[in-house]
Amino acid sequence: MIRDILDNVLNGKELGLEEAKTLLDAKRDEVYFLMHAANAVRERFCGNKIDLCSLINAKSGLCSEDCKFCAQSSRYKTGCEVYPLVSVEEMVKAAKKAKRIGAANFCIVISGGGPTESEFKKIKKAIVRINKEVGISVDCSLGNLAIGMVKQLKELGIARYNHNLETSKNFYKNICTTHSYENRLNMVRMLKDVGLNPCCGGIIGLGESIEDRADLAFSLKELDVKCVPVNILNARKGTPLGNIEPLPPMEIIKTIAVFRLVLPRSVIKIAGGRESALRDMQAMAFLAGANGMIIGGYLTTKGRSAAEDLRMIRDLGFTT
Repeated sequence: MIRDILDNVLNGKELGLEEAKTLLDAKRDEVYFLMHAANAVRERFCGNKIDLCSLINAKSGLCSEDCKFCAQSSRYKTGCEVYPLVSVEEMVKAAKKAKRIGAANFCIVISGGGPTESEFKKIKKAIVRINKEVGISVDCSLGNLAIGMVKQLKELGIARYNHNLETSKNFYKNICTTHSYENRLNMVRMLKDVGLNPCCGGIIGLGESIEDRADLAFSLKELDVKCVPVNILNARKGTPLGNIEPLPPMEIIKTIAVFRLVLPRSVIKIAGGRESALRDMQAMAFLAGANGMIIGGYLTTKGRSAAEDLRMIRDLGFTT
C-alpha cells in the first residue's frame, strides 16, 4: 500500500483523507517504509534545503485566552515569565542574533489575543529597522489582527504571518473556549486575501486522535498553506494538560511523514517540543519528510544550541 501511495504522490496524485488515517495507524514495522516514502516526496518537491527560523518572545504572559496547553495564559499558575512588549532595540538585537546563528527568518511573537495600537506601532518600527539594518526575512505572530493591520504588515514586506489552527475542528473545543476554530480559519483566509503568506500548523500530543491529526492536515491542505509548523506538546506544569502522557517518538515521526504526503510542496517545520519529545531521534524527523525547524529556543522553553542543529543538518547531507 505504501509503495502505491508513494508512486501516486510522486506522480501528482493527492493522498486521500481515509488513506492518511490508515497511514497514521501504521504499525511500527511499517513506519520505516512510510518514512522512506515521505523522504522521497520531500526530496522530489522541496529538495534538500532546510528552512530555518528563529523567534523572540517579545511580550510574555498575561494572556486572557484559555488555551489548555499554554503556559502564558493568565488563567493558570505556571510560573511563566511575564513582561510587557520589549523595546525596538531588543527586537533588532534579537534579529541580529537570529541571523548570526544561521536563521533565514526571524519571527516577532507576542502573547495575547492581539496587539494594542501602541504595541503595533512599536513592532512596525522594529520591522523597519530590521529590514534596514539586519537583512533577515521578518515574520510575525501577533494574534488576531484587523485587516488594516494585516495590510500594513504586508506593505512593510514581512515574509510570513504565523497563526496556527492548533488541532482539528472537531477537537478544538477541548483545548480552547475563548475563541472559535472558525475565528482561526477566518484569520488565515484574511491573510491569504491580502496576499500575506500564512505560516499555519498545529500541536500534536494534546490528547487528539489520529483522525484529528488527519483532519488538521487536510484543513491545512484546503487552505493551501505553504509553511506548516508541527509543534509537539511540551506539557507545562500548571496547565490543564500539564500531566498528559507524551507521545512516543515513533508516533511523532509517523505524523510528520503523513503531513509530508498530504502536503508534498509545503515546508513542514519541526517546532516547539522537538528536543524533549524526539530526544535522540530528532534527525529522523528530517528523514520522514520535514524540511524546516525553529532554532535558538521557543517562547517559554529553551532549545538546544543552534550549532548542534546546524551540525545535524550537515550530517544528514542537507543545506540551509
